[in-house]
Amino acid sequence: MTSRIVHTTVGSLDPHDTHPYRTGPWQPNRTEYDATYDIGDLRITGSIPLDLAGVYLRNTENPVHESIGRYHPFDGDGMLHSINFADGRASYANRFVRTAGLAAENEAGHALWAGLAESPQRSVRTDGWGARARLKDASSTDVVVHAGVAKTSFYQCGDLYRHDPISLADLGRETWDGRFPAEGVSAHTKVDERTGEMLFFNYSTQAPYMHYGVVDATNALVHYTPIPLPGPRLPHDMAFTENYAILNDCPMFWDPRLLERDIYAVRYYPEMPTRFAIIPRRGNAEDVRWFEANPTYVLHWINAFEDGDEIVLDGFYQTHPSPKAAPDDTEFEQMFRFLDLARMQPHPHRWRFNMRTGRTTEERLDDRILEFGTINGGYGGQPYRYTYAVTGKPGWFLFNGLTKFDTHTGTVDEYKFPDGVYASEAPMAPRIGSTAEDDGYVVTFTTDMNNDQSQCQIFAAQDIAAGPIASVLLPERISSGTHSCWAPAFS
Repeated sequence: MTSRIVHTTVGSLDPHDTHPYRTGPWQPNRTEYDATYDIGDLRITGSIPLDLAGVYLRNTENPVHESIGRYHPFDGDGMLHSINFADGRASYANRFVRTAGLAAENEAGHALWAGLAESPQRSVRTDGWGARARLKDASSTDVVVHAGVAKTSFYQCGDLYRHDPISLADLGRETWDGRFPAEGVSAHTKVDERTGEMLFFNYSTQAPYMHYGVVDATNALVHYTPIPLPGPRLPHDMAFTENYAILNDCPMFWDPRLLERDIYAVRYYPEMPTRFAIIPRRGNAEDVRWFEANPTYVLHWINAFEDGDEIVLDGFYQTHPSPKAAPDDTEFEQMFRFLDLARMQPHPHRWRFNMRTGRTTEERLDDRILEFGTINGGYGGQPYRYTYAVTGKPGWFLFNGLTKFDTHTGTVDEYKFPDGVYASEAPMAPRIGSTAEDDGYVVTFTTDMNNDQSQCQIFAAQDIAAGPIASVLLPERISSGTHSCWAPAFS
């Protein structure tokens, strides 16, 4: 391995910090590296497949400055990790997402915005970029590659920050020739590999409360329309089919009465249905078809496709969207129970929307607690069979296993990591010349607390349970985080 340190960031964090999401597997990274690996490199275990070609990117939360009050892991500053594969070789880079908010805090030498767990009145600055118009847009939630550029995003809406997907060179904020929405863009933009389009949504506290848009393969904003809602909502993800986009209005959102007093308290309303807005991909507000289903909250959808008169949508249905705090919970367990998959109990679920009759039907696909499902990107919006999801460590926002779930048979192929080793969201990477949906690899970054290291591990998608077939040792142990993506070199 040839490795060099590019830059080391000095912040204002307490060196004796004990916060559970700023220490251990969530210990922030401060150093930016470039590393290259050749065939025969001792840092490579096994052999990188010659037909694995493309780039794996993951976004992580890496706070630079001490928080104002209570820290939530989703407040952390974005840091991208990229590993590119070609001809049995690999190259790795990591870089901070150089957001406007981070630049302002670096200039001040301390935090300026209070985070998710604090009152906005505690912020030094009030010109946030999020849906609440008070959070720092950390651009630390998600990453996709569209029109040859990696774009990071924030879960409560903000700018899209642009990067070279391999070197992670900073390419500045997205503008769409001056048409970037004032409302920002939410995390979970969707790239349709068949058309090259990127679909997106945003939400805000001002009517019409949600918008939907389309960016074409040349990176031009070609469609932007309001989606009328009865009030401010908290959607987190969207889905698409060949001809439609699917947006949602789940019954968990800011309490409207408290919001009038600038208090952002999330409530679950189990007496209300979950609603779905199905809109033609270039449709307008008057074209929306609304469907109702059983109440729940869904963080992440798996995929959607058209089946005759029906649109089929798969996602992770939460059995307990608002888990109750137990009497003996610690302050940590109370505060972060919404990050605990074991408490929320998400499981694979299917909704069917009949576009002719207006009827919704539902079925549970499996009882296992799974989340963060990925698919072969070439099957996005199309009939598919497999999703690659993670299992969570009870009590924590940490991923301790990978699964391949067969939506046709219900069977699961599973790999459990050793205790103390945690994975990343693991996308499927089709091999060059693949002939089947699962003909390829699954890639993930690991955070190994036992050996104080991180690897990129490569699994054969047709045999997850066999464990990694190759791994690449990274220059430093990396922090845990949220979302990732795979972009094939041949797209």
